[in-house]
Amino acid sequence: MKICVYGAASSEIDKSFLEAGEELGRQIVERGHGLVFGGGANGMMGAVARGVDSKGGYILGIAPGFFNVDGVSYDNCTEFIHTDTMRERKRLLDEKSNAFIIAPGGIGTFDEFFEILTLKQLGRHNKPIVIWNINNYFDNMENMMQVSVDKHFITDDCRSLYYVCNTIDEILDYIENYDETDIDLSKVKIR
Repeated sequence: MKICVYGAASSEIDKSFLEAGEELGRQIVERGHGLVFGGGANGMMGAVARGVDSKGGYILGIAPGFFNVDGVSYDNCTEFIHTDTMRERKRLLDEKSNAFIIAPGGIGTFDEFFEILTLKQLGRHNKPIVIWNINNYFDNMENMMQVSVDKHFITDDCRSLYYVCNTIDEILDYIENYDETDIDLSKVKIR
């Protein structure tokens, strides 16, 4: 299975996030999967790629050509696709992946999460989406989602479109055991 990991590109984040990212990468390979990611050498992206690389796993990097400057792209990808735009990058990340892990990140990661979630809500895919809540990073976003439910902007069933967890084993167990028939996409839309 090819697992897409969205996450920070920042090299300024706490070391605990980077260590966790490298361990996720190692576990992805140990459990027989490959990595699809945004091609970055730094932050969570680079950490996960280094973990996969350390175990000799498959890595597909996808990034716009304008990211192709020294130190930005991860050099040891098995395959690298350069796109013209960020939109094309996101489309290919979606198309080339069987599952999605949302690791801690910034604006780009939030954008990627909400787009892939919206596409699932609209029935454009039914792939597993996991939010990796390292150090409670996503607690406030989860609170915001609950406010959206409480105020009837989204249904409570919409929150079933993704899974929030804290450990790598939970992430990979959820992805490996995901049953797309467990989710009724007709219930997630506001009428």
